[in-house]
Amino acid sequence: MKLTGLTMAGLLVAGAAFANTVVPDEVSFGEYGAVEASLSGTEGNADKGREIFSTKSMGNCVSCHQVSQLSDVPFQGEVGPPLGGVGEYRSAAELRGIVANAKMTFEGTVMPAFYKTSGFIRPGDGYTGKAAKEPIEPILSAQDIEDVVAFLMTLKEN
Repeated sequence: MKLTGLTMAGLLVAGAAFANTVVPDEVSFGEYGAVEASLSGTEGNADKGREIFSTKSMGNCVSCHQVSQLSDVPFQGEVGPPLGGVGEYRSAAELRGIVANAKMTFEGTVMPAFYKTSGFIRPGDGYTGKAAKEPIEPILSAQDIEDVVAFLMTLKEN
């Protein structure tokens, strides 16, 4: 009976966490692309966000953006704007919107939409040359987005 009760409690807690998650097609973007509400309903973890930002198999943000505060991360990009100090001039809502789908803020950007699952013209299946299989998953989860935003908000000018 205790095992059943513990299992049930775990399911309820897990269910509550997912109940607050906004699915990609239901993200509410403001007029200039900001997303005011948390996508996961849970506060982001800046350390996890740093990992996502700087790891090629995760967000891979560092391939396009240079961050002076990440001096230990090699091969930083120059395609996107440098993000050192971004936590001072962008709000969490603006950053959340940009990471989720930058095209809602910057129409012609080449930055990928990290939290989008529909509206693609020709999605591919990795590097296979074949069409993507349904359903298409977002590049990052709702919590990953919150973690990256938490990390970006720590980037202040020294």
